[in-house]
Amino acid sequence: MSTVAAAVLAAIVLAVLLAPWISPYPPAEQNLAERLAAPSAEHWLGTDNLGRDTLSRVLEGGRFSMSVAALATVLTCLLGVAIGILSARRRGWVDEFLTRTNDVLLALPEMVVALFIVAALGTGFGPLLLALTVTGWTPFARLARTLAYDVSARGFVEAARVVGCPPSFIIFRHVLPHLAAPILGQATLRFGHLLISVGALSYLGLGVQPPQSDWGSMLAAAQPFADRAPMGILAPGLAIFLVALCVTLIGQRAAHMAAAPLLLPLAAEK
Repeated sequence: MSTVAAAVLAAIVLAVLLAPWISPYPPAEQNLAERLAAPSAEHWLGTDNLGRDTLSRVLEGGRFSMSVAALATVLTCLLGVAIGILSARRRGWVDEFLTRTNDVLLALPEMVVALFIVAALGTGFGPLLLALTVTGWTPFARLARTLAYDVSARGFVEAARVVGCPPSFIIFRHVLPHLAAPILGQATLRFGHLLISVGALSYLGLGVQPPQSDWGSMLAAAQPFADRAPMGILAPGLAIFLVALCVTLIGQRAAHMAAAPLLLPLAAEK
């Protein structure tokens, strides 16, 4: 299943990256004489309410949606893991402060906080990325803190402290490798969540602005014409679903493979 998912994801990513060269029409080109056209040889996925080619707009929209979700996943992962390890290493009031901050942010609805940030800073790539990063690091921090506590109590970490290894060496040599597999699994799940969040914010008009497109804004624009041109909703919706599903399946497989060699030293220690 992961092989099929990888092939489908690779095809989608390649098509999105090559969109400027393989799109059959300019994404913003209007042709009112062919508005809401059904799929045909000229327009494989039909056209929207302004006569723009749906396939071309799906390919262009994927560049924005997938890049924001991918960058937000990387940034939230790095920030959350750094905060979680800092919390586990420092303990005391630092751990207490970071843990309580994490709890407060987890208690708040992510989408509401993201809406507030985007509404305050404006629409576009930067504000959207910042909003998703601010609201998305907490699961990584909680997971990294728990795992760092567990690994720090292992015998090989205690031995490294006894022989005088610096904290930075212990973190990069002993702690981070044992966090890699579960963090990878968490990251793949978060990517799907963030991709849907990008689509939701863009659906509300807080993503890219016309004439640019992304999958969420396409869903919003096509909704009033769903009965006449259902492909306008099906195409971007299916793209979001396929990308999120494929990344999740690939990530789960990669996490299992990465966890296998790390379990051997822990089992030997027990």
